[in-house]
Parts: sequence; C-alpha cells; structure tokens
Amino acid sequence: MKQHYQGLGHIAVYTADMDASIAFYEKIGGRLHLWAPACPPEQQRELALVEFGGFLVELIAAPVPEGEGCIPHFAVYVDDVDQAAAALKAAGVDTFRTPEKCVMPNTFGGLENWFFTGPSGEQIELLKML
Repeated sequence: MKQHYQGLGHIAVYTADMDASIAFYEKIGGRLHLWAPACPPEQQRELALVEFGGFLVELIAAPVPEGEGCIPHFAVYVDDVDQAAAALKAAGVDTFRTPEKCVMPNTFGGLENWFFTGPSGEQIELLKML
C-alpha cells in the first residue's frame, strides 16, 4: 500500500474571508498557486491553493460544516487513487466517505480524490492531480 504514497498533498483550512487569508499567507512569505471559484455541482465552495513553507495550504471558503474544526482534512498524493483505495480496503479500512472516488476535471486543472476517516475522526484525502 505505501508504494502508492507520493507525499503530503496539502493541509486544508476553512476561511471566512478568502481574500484576507490569501493576503495573510502572501504577507508571511507564501504565494497563491491556484484559485478555483465555486462551480456547482462538483465544487460547492471557492478554493485556493497557497504555497507556504514547502507545502500547500488549501483555503476553503466558509462556513465551517457542523462538527468540523478549522482544519478539516489533510491530503496525501498517490500515484493511483483506485489502487491506493483498494490497498487500504484490503488492509481493513472501511471508512470511505463515498462509494467511489470523485473526479473533478475543472478544479485546479483536474483532480481525482477519495476521502476516508481515521480513528480519531480525521479526514484523509487520497489525491491525484491530473
């Protein structure tokens, strides 16, 4: 299973003010990498990726969903979302949030992802950029 992992994808943070959050990260040495407006039905919220400190911060427009904190998930890059998920399922992980991966061809140049829940309620995203 670990052969599919390629590194930290991003850490997601909810924000009440997208412009202020981008400006904050730019002020402290970050740089706007990609921005994606909300585009229903596949993407319900405005998103931005900011390069900061050697990794990406994904800013997600508020409001924060009930029961979630300001850091809703972290993402791990994988070489193949389906194969990584199959390996996790074979290892006994049965906490995937949806029955299949999500394909978002218009978000950040295209991506595939699939979320599952860790033992403390943390959301982990398997992520492949297309």
